[in-house]
Amino acid sequence: MRLALVAPLVAPIREPHVGGSQAFVADLARGLVHRGHAVHLYAASGSRVADVDVVDTGVDHRTLDATLYRADGLGRGDSAAAASAFGAVYAAIGEGRYDVVHNHAFDAPAITIAEGAAAPIVHTLHLPPEPRVAAALAQVRHGETPPTVACVSESQALAWRAHVSVDELLAPYIPTHSIPFTASAPRGALFAGRLSPEKGAAEAIDIARAADLPIAVFGDVYDARYAREHIDPRRSLPGVTINGGVARPVLWQEMARASVVLCPAQWEEPFGMVAAEAQACGTPVVAFARGALAEIVLDGVTGLLVAPDDIDAAAKAASKSASLARADCRQHMEWRAPCVAPAPAAA
Repeated sequence: MRLALVAPLVAPIREPHVGGSQAFVADLARGLVHRGHAVHLYAASGSRVADVDVVDTGVDHRTLDATLYRADGLGRGDSAAAASAFGAVYAAIGEGRYDVVHNHAFDAPAITIAEGAAAPIVHTLHLPPEPRVAAALAQVRHGETPPTVACVSESQALAWRAHVSVDELLAPYIPTHSIPFTASAPRGALFAGRLSPEKGAAEAIDIARAADLPIAVFGDVYDARYAREHIDPRRSLPGVTINGGVARPVLWQEMARASVVLCPAQWEEPFGMVAAEAQACGTPVVAFARGALAEIVLDGVTGLLVAPDDIDAAAKAASKSASLARADCRQHMEWRAPCVAPAPAAA
């Protein structure tokens, strides 16, 4: 089959990825190529995915900064810039004679403009419900050729079904065969994720300190104000090491050396790629019970779930996590998320 994948244009698709949706798109593209399909990945300038034909859309991701998703509801402006960018993308796609167009961009224009494509359309949603995107989906669902709408977890689908019909679940598959497993690890916590309010980097630091655990944080600045007000004051705290984002193979090595990975999500987590990959490494996860994290983590077996925003409970759970069997964490992910796609190469 000839497939066109439309990536989110707010960041290049390359290591280190800004978030789970970018990693999802890269893995999906590579997996389809290795299954013998002809895949064109339409992405922002500067994107690179091994073995995949990446089409440079000519879009500088920085021109779409105003459209970045924020869990607090702020931002998401400059729809004209998004409309211009996706108009050019779909014009190029229209010349490609594709069998399927699969959109992953979380922008209303990416959905409404796709309606004119001369191929079946799939929209995979990677974020919680947002009014403009919900309205765009409702609009195209009443068109002559309604698209297929997919979500990445049961909990995310449940939230979206209040706004639009959801046809399929398309959860990320974790490349367990390429993720290193470690049967034991030194004492220490890890957090990985973009530095923005919804991911909970500041809370992870507070949890680790309350548990008397050193913590390594890996993530690039996504929300400058959040990083300035909540991360920078914690940089000099004892036992806290804050790093930039790293390629996933490097991150997996760091996860495998950690005794616990912290996921104190401040939103209804749509999937939880970090939690899944941590367990594949054999590392237990301590998380707030939000969104799909309750689907990813087996409470009491591969990690511990606590009430949202309960720092003390999370700290106690982090201290107890060493009693969980790392082999159970790995086995859970091997059973839940087999993957035939090759692992991404280190940058």
